[in-house]
Amino acid sequence: MGHFPCHAIGLMSGTSLDGLDIALCEISGFGKSTNVTLKKFITIDYPKEVKTEIRKIFAKDTIDFQFLTTLNPWIAQLHAKYILKCLADWNVEKESIDLIASHGQTVMHAPKSLHPDSSYNNATLQIGDGDHLAFETGIITISDFRQKHVAAGGEGAPLALYGDYLLFSSSDENRILLNCGGIANYTFLPKSQDASKAYATDTGPGNTLVDAWTRKLFPGNDYDLDGKIAKTGTVNQALLNALKSHPYFKSPDPKTTGPELFSMQYVEKFIEETDNKNISPNDLLATLVQFSADTVSDSILRLIEKESLDDVAIYLSGGGMHNPLYVEKLKEQLTYPFENINKLGVNGDAKEAILFAVLANETIAGEGINFGDRKGVPSVSMGKISFPR
Repeated sequence: MGHFPCHAIGLMSGTSLDGLDIALCEISGFGKSTNVTLKKFITIDYPKEVKTEIRKIFAKDTIDFQFLTTLNPWIAQLHAKYILKCLADWNVEKESIDLIASHGQTVMHAPKSLHPDSSYNNATLQIGDGDHLAFETGIITISDFRQKHVAAGGEGAPLALYGDYLLFSSSDENRILLNCGGIANYTFLPKSQDASKAYATDTGPGNTLVDAWTRKLFPGNDYDLDGKIAKTGTVNQALLNALKSHPYFKSPDPKTTGPELFSMQYVEKFIEETDNKNISPNDLLATLVQFSADTVSDSILRLIEKESLDDVAIYLSGGGMHNPLYVEKLKEQLTYPFENINKLGVNGDAKEAILFAVLANETIAGEGINFGDRKGVPSVSMGKISFPR
């Protein structure tokens, strides 16, 4: 390990529960000299029964603890099966792969700011055990990246900052890398390339609420394809204002959140309070898209004002980049150059899986980057190492 090029498989399964992103990367160098070539990429959609199993415990206050315990290795074994099938389909010998970088499946995210017990600190939990993944594939596995971040005082998210800084910092422009998954987050990369000024933050809901309500209101649809349903609705301003009233949106960055806060119950509460029980499904989806776009835009505009930026370029990745209505709503408020992350030479759908491959490479070969002494942005290497035998 530590030789170059390193052939790493990055895995990402996000809060949208869409499936598993598998990115085969060739990595040379480390730190600011890191160079990544994406050799192969695929998203394997989870079958309905897999999504159903995960949702039994995903972001729920009360669960069957035995089921959580058994699901932990089961997810790893499922991911191992997917990896081995991909390698066979790609005609790649598994002996040529140096490591797997596995994010795992988040089932609970509990930063101290959101959980009720003040005697406990930040916490987060991802399942899909690294030992099982290493044993089943025969490949060294780096996993459970978020725990070191929490141990060092961070909230365990978003981790995109660490890989984004290494791959995408530029002296030519201030960059904002906006990722819209289930939860929306962005990384700010100043053109000074000063790591102590760079940071990443969650902004609030990305696709999570729109997807959840689409599943409920339009059975058979996992999400609103191209925003076609929401496009036919009208934004309910009273409900929108209520949704945006949570103190989270005024709290300082960087910060994290998850579907634990931005749940269907969150929306139901404000539907009740604003007397909108008869809101049409189309109007509700239109309002939720606007909610996501507004909270993203508000956060970015606060950053631009705080940093006194007179030039900035925004690069979009994640599932939201495929929703024309959502992108349109963002562009109405963020009147800056707006590009797909693909313009920087990275497949936007593969970006998060690539970033975890980069984090694993840093764990094995890196010397550390100083991100300053800032709350929520610890300068640490992350990931546990699991050997196949």
